[in-house]
Amino acid sequence: MDVVILSRIQFAMNISFHFLFPPLSIGLGLCLIIMEGAYLWTKNPVYERITRFWVKIFALIFAVGVATGLVMVFAFGNNWATFSRFVGDVFGSILGAEGVFAFFLESGFLAILLFGWHKVSPKMHFFSTVIVTLGAHFSGLWIVFANSWMQTPAGFHIEVEGAVRHATITNFWDVLLNPSSLDRLCHVILGCWLAGSFLVMSVSAYYILKKRHIDFALKSFKIGLWVATVAVLLQLVSGDFTARGVAKNQPIKLAAFEGVFKTTTPTAMWLGGYVDTKTKTVKGGKIPGLLSFLVYRNFNTAVPGLDNFPQDLWPNVSVVFQAYHWMITLWGVMLLTVLAAWIAVWRKKLDISKWTLRLLTVGVLFPEFANQLGWYSAEMGRQPWIVYGVLKTVEGISKSISAGQVLSSLIMFGAIYLLVFILFIYLMNRKIQHGPTEEISDDAYRNAYAPGGNQ
Repeated sequence: MDVVILSRIQFAMNISFHFLFPPLSIGLGLCLIIMEGAYLWTKNPVYERITRFWVKIFALIFAVGVATGLVMVFAFGNNWATFSRFVGDVFGSILGAEGVFAFFLESGFLAILLFGWHKVSPKMHFFSTVIVTLGAHFSGLWIVFANSWMQTPAGFHIEVEGAVRHATITNFWDVLLNPSSLDRLCHVILGCWLAGSFLVMSVSAYYILKKRHIDFALKSFKIGLWVATVAVLLQLVSGDFTARGVAKNQPIKLAAFEGVFKTTTPTAMWLGGYVDTKTKTVKGGKIPGLLSFLVYRNFNTAVPGLDNFPQDLWPNVSVVFQAYHWMITLWGVMLLTVLAAWIAVWRKKLDISKWTLRLLTVGVLFPEFANQLGWYSAEMGRQPWIVYGVLKTVEGISKSISAGQVLSSLIMFGAIYLLVFILFIYLMNRKIQHGPTEEISDDAYRNAYAPGGNQ
């Protein structure tokens, strides 16, 4: 097998496994702020119980996320040395800023968040929760800025030293605020909020379904539901802005997203279907003119098709089309899940609506799959470029690495990731089965903290 293909598969495996965890920790961090804020505001001990439980879950997710993120540093140096040299000046500045503004915040206050319950004041502990969550968001911010620069590079010029080319920053703010960075940042962060909030709803629904920790679960569930509702609605707006940005800055990618092989006026939008790469057609259902309207806000402007561009610059249209449309489908599934949850809450039948609770229990998978598919769409849609319009993927590979070396490391990492994932699921399940810290009934807990009770 070709060394470039194997290296791409290996990096896809690395980033896919790692990206299971940061969205959960970022979204769960936001929920923790609301949970602990509710405790400070109401003094209701149930909210403290909720916060303590979810801090333990957060710590597990955060630890695995940090560990899996370190692998990519070695992947850049080993498999993508030419790419690393080319972007070293740009990425060095961005990732250096991540270390200063993200890791310092997280590491400086993480210990207080995890172990400071009886050692600092409640307000100081809440402050540490806010700072750790802010640091997690900052970490995502700098990573998205770096990746967005690869999608729409700006603020640089290329220097040539012998046979080596490398990008040098001319304007740091243009690098950060490149044409796609803000749109993509909003889209990614909202995806993270969905992942964290659906995790909260999933575990809470499981407890309600099993009739355990009912008061705890209902309050925790409602916090997750509010965050999920806001995020899923904002994601619709963000998705529109992001897609229009792709149409402007990466028209080939948008044509692949939507399966537009031939430029037509008006341009239809496919709701789904099968891409026939031999005949360069899509077989499925479509809405005439909808894509023209969504991109240009009128039905009379044609969206450029793939026929406007050389075929050697096309990505894998079939894979990109499916990934993009499944991502949108999962957004629809999340919207319906949130709607079903609100109907059950409004009717005060959440605790007896078993099908809704079962849907919510598995609902944690919906944003996780959607986030993965979103990254696949963005990254595979950029091909054959590793830095769009500047450096091709085949040019970024290390010159001294062989296919056999990549294959052996691919197998090794696959085995390690499998073991880490099994361990993560085991520990997560153990914490969920154990439940909140106080293993007493909800009625006994309420009685203990009622006026005149035995504190």
